[in-house]
Amino acid sequence: MEGAGAARAAALVEVQGYVYRAKAGLARIFRRLGQVAAAERLDAEARLLRRRFNKAFWMPAERFFAQALDGEKQQVAVASSNPGHALWAGIVDKGHAASTVRKLVSPEMFSGWGVRTLSSEAISYNPMSYHNGSIWPHDNSMIAAGMRNYGFHAEAELVARSVIEAGMRFADARLPELFCGFNRDRRFNSQPGEYLVSCNPQAWGSGSIFQFLTVILGLEVDALAGTLRIDPVDTPLYGRLHVSGLRVGEGSVDFTVDRRRGGVRVVVDSSPPGFTVEHPS
Repeated sequence: MEGAGAARAAALVEVQGYVYRAKAGLARIFRRLGQVAAAERLDAEARLLRRRFNKAFWMPAERFFAQALDGEKQQVAVASSNPGHALWAGIVDKGHAASTVRKLVSPEMFSGWGVRTLSSEAISYNPMSYHNGSIWPHDNSMIAAGMRNYGFHAEAELVARSVIEAGMRFADARLPELFCGFNRDRRFNSQPGEYLVSCNPQAWGSGSIFQFLTVILGLEVDALAGTLRIDPVDTPLYGRLHVSGLRVGEGSVDFTVDRRRGGVRVVVDSSPPGFTVEHPS
């Protein structure tokens, strides 16, 4: 029944993604260590979880994933930001990715300052609620990373840029734990609505900046393969960006991204030993 509480205990959509990513990642490590049996077992468990997940959580009519399964294995059929974490984890089938991303940047989910925790069309939506309509920087950083992982670079840049721009409007240009989910007022250029008891500073709010930069710069490190990729998306956030002393393995990398003359150009000044640096320019 609409508006009724979900029967406990609930299986949250994002937690399935965390488990999937852990199993898939550990399988790769075990295979590298020569523990083939353990790797194959974890790979099989990850594939099974992925199949079950995409069947059980997908809402065909809404073209989106349910927030959870309740204690009776029924879908909690509400649109929330949680499925963005499933994108980050890589558990979402490619056939469901495009509509998932579209929903997350739709007017009901995206305020102009970031993705809300809950759709503005939900019966319990409140832009001033802690989890039912507010915007969390760390939540958005994982969503942006998930969008980037599935190849939706423009949407990933939009989410990352919007939250960073929100941070620039707060005291000390610092991202808080969360802020209100009111629509961005572009006519009068007003700032985001403050959540008055939000922690500021707060660790995962501050840490989201590094995730956003990783998304925008397209930084991917594969320690097992010995590769570092730098593949920036175009963004109006900067004209030239220099990164110095970024630790990778036993060394560091220095590079510059320049978009002032049209396009995006990457120049690597120094690279870490034992790593091949890949970039588009």
